Amino acid sequence: MTFSVNDSSLGGRDGSQLTGAKIGERLRAEAETNLAINVVPVPGTDSFEVQGRGEMQLGILIENMRREGFELSVSPPKVMYKTEDGQKLEPLEEVIIEVNEEHVGLVMEALSNRRGELIDMGPCAGAEGRTRMTLTCPSRGLVGYRSVFNADTHGTGFMHRAFLTYAKYRGPLGNVRKGVLVSMGSGTITAYSLMGLEARGILFVSPGMEAYDGMIIGENSRDSDLDVNPVRAKELSNMRSAGKDENVRLAPPRQMTLEEAIGYVAADELIEASYTKNSAIEEKMSGCQQAEINSPFQQRMIYRTADYICTVYLQATEHIKAPVAI
Repeated sequence: MTFSVNDSSLGGRDGSQLTGAKIGERLRAEAETNLAINVVPVPGTDSFEVQGRGEMQLGILIENMRREGFELSVSPPKVMYKTEDGQKLEPLEEVIIEVNEEHVGLVMEALSNRRGELIDMGPCAGAEGRTRMTLTCPSRGLVGYRSVFNADTHGTGFMHRAFLTYAKYRGPLGNVRKGVLVSMGSGTITAYSLMGLEARGILFVSPGMEAYDGMIIGENSRDSDLDVNPVRAKELSNMRSAGKDENVRLAPPRQMTLEEAIGYVAADELIEASYTKNSAIEEKMSGCQQAEINSPFQQRMIYRTADYICTVYLQATEHIKAPVAI
């Protein structure tokens, strides 16, 4: 994962450790005491590539830094590839799953989009109505899948994964996530505007939050992205209305933990972690914002995929604790 300075529109408001030098000093101090962490500076930028053992370990590091007052942007996790004899190799994991029979189809469909291959399948011994499956799947396809697995199986499924070997690259992943709802305006989000956007998909924000041009406010019900205006207010006039104003009732927004945010982001997105109780995802993608991008890290991301930055509010975890040495 790449750690960089938080240079979004909402950055620098609450945290006290904001510069790239402070972030680099903190990461180097972590690498001295944590042998499973390796920090590599990105040439020409204030960014640092942090290598660790899984997204959970890096998520604990991000949460600790956030509580210490740091504000930073974090790229989605990437696996370590190898090249042998001119062939690209990727890490594969063995996945053992036990689910109820009615959930087998959902699990198989999700893992097939993540380039999983079924090795063995049969009934669970001593458990009627349960199915046991053994698969091999790329590590990159399993990032963020645990929360999807728990939702598909309603918490009744069991999944165990372990590193198997390096094997030939299996190609790009399938459709593992829907599109997003992108804000077109800046200001305070209103309940009046969100009332008309609920039918478009799942919202990540609630009335009263701050939004800016390019911020992700929800997940679209379709595969494509959609530009919306969450700050639109009801037009007022000096004419008396014949009826009573409509009461706005909104469904609760979807709240993610930091681990879920790490698994949710795509390759062209960033996680924004701040000192407040909110964290966010920034996305670099083509769209309508025409703001100048001065950061070299942003320019490198923008030129590859995008024109602007999007953000989605998330609820940061408060239950993560630092690992205890045994």
